[in-house]
Parts: sequence; C-alpha cells; structure tokens
Amino acid sequence: MSLLVDMGNTRLKWAVLENGDFMTGQPLLNTQLNQALLLNAWQHITPPKQLLISCVTTNQSLELVIEVAVTLWPDIKISRVHSQTHTFGITNAYTPPEKLGVDRWLALVAARHSYALPACIVDCGTAITVDLLNTDGQHLGGFISAGITLMKKSLAHGTNALPFNTSQHSLEPAKFTEAAIYSGTLLAAVGLIEQVLAKQIKPMSLILTGGDAALIAPHLSVTPLINVDLVLRGLAIVASTSNVTDDERN
Repeated sequence: MSLLVDMGNTRLKWAVLENGDFMTGQPLLNTQLNQALLLNAWQHITPPKQLLISCVTTNQSLELVIEVAVTLWPDIKISRVHSQTHTFGITNAYTPPEKLGVDRWLALVAARHSYALPACIVDCGTAITVDLLNTDGQHLGGFISAGITLMKKSLAHGTNALPFNTSQHSLEPAKFTEAAIYSGTLLAAVGLIEQVLAKQIKPMSLILTGGDAALIAPHLSVTPLINVDLVLRGLAIVASTSNVTDDERN
C-alpha cells in the first residue's frame, strides 16, 4: 500500500492507494498541522510500504510529516517527488524542470492519463495556475495569478477601507463594498481562464482542480471537468510505477 500526501499552500491532502483502489482522507489545514493531528489521521490505516510526498509548503511542515510517518512505520520508504523533464508521458516546458511546481507537474501527469488532450488544467487554489498540454503530452507553459481568497486578503491588507470577508453575493454590479469585492475577485479568476481558452487555436478539455473549482465552474462559458484530487491522482500514477527515483529516505 502507498500513502500519498499533497502538501499545498493552505491544506494537506492525503490518500491511500492499495491494489489499484484509491481512497482519500480528510484534508488538514496547514495552520492546524501538528504531530497529534497527523497521528490521529494515520494511526489506524493499514501500514503503507511507501510514502510519496508532493510539497510546495514549508520544510518545517515537510519534516513533521516525515517524522510522523517514521514514528508510525519505521521501515517505510519515503520519496519526495519533483518535477521531471520527460516522464509519464509529459514533456516539461520549464528549464530546469524543477522550476515547475511539483503540484502543477503532477496535475499534468494525471490529466495526461485521464482526460482527452489537448487540455487546459487550472488549479483554483491559494494561487490560480493555468497549464496547457497538447495532444502529444507536451507542456506548452502556463500562467499564475493570485487565488480568490488571496486577492481578497491583498485588498484588505493593502488598503485602509476594504474589508476581508468570505460571504457570497451575486455577480451583478454591486451596491456595497463586500459584494463588489466578491464579484470582482471571482470575475478576475473567471476572466483569466476565459482569456487563456480564447487564445487557443483548437478546443481544449478544461479541467479544474483546487478548493475554488466548484465556485468558479458555473461562471465559465465552457463546461469544465472537475477533479479536486488531481494532484493526488498524479501521485497515484507515480506510485504505481517501479521507477520512483526522487529523494528517498528510509
């Protein structure tokens, strides 16, 4: 069995892979992450033979995950996955390849194996990333913007009068500040995706992942495919092969 861990900017998501069966666990907020929380989450699962980690957050959080894993399963094989130049059917556009966030690379791997190409893969998380993949699995590059919550926080922190709130409103022209911020930030995210798609010569599958995927999806002119566990699915593909050669710790 494999334990798969996706350490994002806001949450830790995890899943187990056993005999081809993929099962996700309860996501954990980074702000609440501690040894007791991880022990409680993992102490009753079947002991895994390997742990694969995708990490874009702090080394402190990464070391905590490794510490808990070794405490629970001293003989576990631990691999931190990194973006590669050409593997799993994906050719990375970045040089050097590890400059592409590993979460973005794993999302490309999962999209390559699960959806029709060409494809536009959008991670609607703390940051919004948009990556393009052609029919041959060639990564064409991408775009990065602040996510919806980060946009709201930036307005609140960078001004004296604009409040931060998480309430939802209509997308009609707003008549009070909170609604204007809600519609403005949501439409900024929608507009980014729409503009990228509009510039493509051929139609593309649109795949959304990340915490705000369900919020953004209804406002797009193209019906997207939503897979909130796309990074974990990419880790599952890596785990299912025998050639994991990234940083390994025992």
